[in-house]
Amino acid sequence: MNQFDVWSTGDFSALASASIIVGELLCESIPLRAGQRVLDVATGSGNTAMSAARRACDVVGVDFVPALLERARERVHAERLRNITFEAGDTQALPFPDAVFDVVLSTFGHMFAPDPDQAAKEMARVAKPGGTVAFIAWTPDGMFAKVFSLHDKYNPASPGLAKCCAWGDEGFIREKFGPYAKSLRIRRQDRAFRARSAEQWLGFMRQNLGPTILTFAGLDQAGQEAFSREMIGTMKPYNQSGDETLFVVTDYTEAVITVA
Repeated sequence: MNQFDVWSTGDFSALASASIIVGELLCESIPLRAGQRVLDVATGSGNTAMSAARRACDVVGVDFVPALLERARERVHAERLRNITFEAGDTQALPFPDAVFDVVLSTFGHMFAPDPDQAAKEMARVAKPGGTVAFIAWTPDGMFAKVFSLHDKYNPASPGLAKCCAWGDEGFIREKFGPYAKSLRIRRQDRAFRARSAEQWLGFMRQNLGPTILTFAGLDQAGQEAFSREMIGTMKPYNQSGDETLFVVTDYTEAVITVA
């Protein structure tokens, strides 16, 4: 199963709408300045690209899923943002010359590229010397690493989702970006998710998230029930609501790299 099949299945934009805040926080953390040229890698439906555009930057978002790019354009039209465009592009072969962006961003996007070394190389390549590469990734010991591990367990055709959370490890980041970095700032942040129940959250994932849809589709009834039990069981220890609703707090890693 290739990455395109995984991420073009379902409607990832429905899930991404719950994570708009992380792009906003990343743009503030850098911080962005008006007039900077910004690239958002694996932009999906445009969350972080739009966060940068709201800060008066000139922004390009790239993704390899056409439906997500169309959704991003719909959202930009609704907000009347004029300083942003979207293009088809692969994280591992960005369609831009060397050293053309002041800032290169990615939120939970580049981490799914099959070749981490190539992803880091490309993101650094298109950034100007002294420019910034900044991204967010799930941690290898957090809830989403466990959720992705279950997808890998129940779907032999999975592209190996859990390994993508290595991007949330400081040593891994330093290894991949060390050859291109003048300095690195790495820290962990908390992210909260809410749902009416763990079961409702899983149903939402089953309807919209490509890896979850494809995993369920490959299982018989008994397998689907087992996968559901383990997914719900994984979420419950992180639930801080105190009732049947879901208020999950898990962490992610924020990395801000100054390019040499």
